[in-house]
Amino acid sequence: MAASGYATLDGPVLFFGGPYSNLEATRAVLAEAERRRIPPERVVCTGDVVAYAADAQATVDLVRRSGIHVVMGNCEESLAQGASDCGCGFTPGGACDQLSAAWFAHADRELGADERAWMAGLPRRLDVEIAAAGVTLAVVHGSLTEISRFVFASTPDEVKADDLARSGVDGIVAGHCGVPFTQVIDGRLWHNPGAVGMPANDGTPRTWFSVIGSGAEPGSLRIAHLALAYDHAAAASKMRGAGLPRGYADALSSGLWPSCDVLPGAEMKARGAPLNEATLSWARTPQ
Repeated sequence: MAASGYATLDGPVLFFGGPYSNLEATRAVLAEAERRRIPPERVVCTGDVVAYAADAQATVDLVRRSGIHVVMGNCEESLAQGASDCGCGFTPGGACDQLSAAWFAHADRELGADERAWMAGLPRRLDVEIAAAGVTLAVVHGSLTEISRFVFASTPDEVKADDLARSGVDGIVAGHCGVPFTQVIDGRLWHNPGAVGMPANDGTPRTWFSVIGSGAEPGSLRIAHLALAYDHAAAASKMRGAGLPRGYADALSSGLWPSCDVLPGAEMKARGAPLNEATLSWARTPQ
């Protein structure tokens, strides 16, 4: 396992998380990068290539062939280590924990030694320098210190501030929680591009990614939260055919998660409220 990596990228960067074994969504986000003329070396995945959906092997193969950057998620860590569960951080015995057993077993059956070796070699942190802005962002899966930590928009600022201070860079890009958001904490950026393999619990089948590029001023970024449309019906059909939990298959169309064990109160109240695309600006301030 590589503890960290570094990439200097010249041009806008497409970020996404959670392919989740959803081959149709993964194809769609890679096609979106191509449509936007963003080459693979400027595409970054925050991990969990494998999870809820039916195509673990095919999704890993596609991601590896694509040549994009990938950070280790807890699912990669667990599968590489031969663990007995996904290590997602779900409450033991809760609905999410119980539902995860089926899809993890399915992925575990599909993947071989070569795929696990690739997963084991992924970095836990990738520092991405957006060269035109002179800004560096640390890409992790959950948080800087814990791969499976759920960090939501409502997570206390002090939790994010501690990670940001430890990072030594201008901001953090993280995944895992499955809901996109951007915040500025003590002048530094915290950004979650969302996941492409499962809706954001907003009552629509769309999934989420982001594009970050340099802004108009030196040291500034332009951050676009963007929705992804894909053939969710085909992905759901394959999940049902594979005998995977129907709740997650239904969620691809309904946009509502079958269990919300992990959600804080604020995110639970927002369940079913459609998210909107948005473009934000952020400028680095002297530390």
